[in-house]
Amino acid sequence: MKLINPEHAPPSDAQKRKSEKPVVCYPINSLPDNNLEALKAVKKKSRKVSELVVNPRQAGCIEIPKGCFFKIVSVEGPQVGDLNLWNLHDQNEKFFAGKTRALHGTHLSTGDRLWSNFPYLRPMATIVDDTLDWYKFDEFGTSVHDVIGTRCDPYTEKMLSGLDYHHCCHSNLTKAFGSYLKIDKTLAETLIHDVLNVFMCTGFSGETGQYIMKASPVRPGDFLEFYAEIDLLAGLSACPGGDCSVKHSSDIAQCYPLLIEVWDPGEVVRKKHIEPEVNSYQHEI
Repeated sequence: MKLINPEHAPPSDAQKRKSEKPVVCYPINSLPDNNLEALKAVKKKSRKVSELVVNPRQAGCIEIPKGCFFKIVSVEGPQVGDLNLWNLHDQNEKFFAGKTRALHGTHLSTGDRLWSNFPYLRPMATIVDDTLDWYKFDEFGTSVHDVIGTRCDPYTEKMLSGLDYHHCCHSNLTKAFGSYLKIDKTLAETLIHDVLNVFMCTGFSGETGQYIMKASPVRPGDFLEFYAEIDLLAGLSACPGGDCSVKHSSDIAQCYPLLIEVWDPGEVVRKKHIEPEVNSYQHEI
């Protein structure tokens, strides 16, 4: 366990060291504008063209063409979801939760982008609407839609509880992704990656710094909506923790389905979309 009471006395200049002002690691002022208002205007003229119901303790995959919108919707009860994104045409390019967190913060909302991994490092999707944006941060320092939790997985569950639990989000995504692309499970598992925890309410303990969670504030009708910057394959797991108020890998928690909707603004509008280029960094010779 992490020591709450330090073993070493503070130095004489401890307060001075601790009072040094922080700076933002990655200022994002130089990034291209997300054109949020224009995207919202386009969305109003879109029509729903497909949808996918993700059943409790399971996962599913769906394709989203670039220039379209997709929405993750709570439909029956409070339920969190683990979202993976891949480049539809090259699954080696996938969502990079760590760099997204470094650029936009621990929790995402309207206007934030979801970035891909190295060496691509480009926007994959932009969040255009979030019905839980009112939540902000609560008295416990927790908020919704985090990019700090990796995804519940059977390996950590085995290590901590000694149990073999097969419905963790990592397992769900592996099975759904492998089945969708008709690839071997072993290969599929290597392409599952850290997630956006949609609707999950999380933060860090102020006392120990541990990752904490609490009951999600999501209710039926709430949604998180994205604009696809590139052709995407999305994988979503309806977490076996339900609203994650107690445990995030459980057959006891009350769980509900989640809905993914794809909205198309029309071919004429989609053709005007300019796909972000992959990162232009030139490797050393």
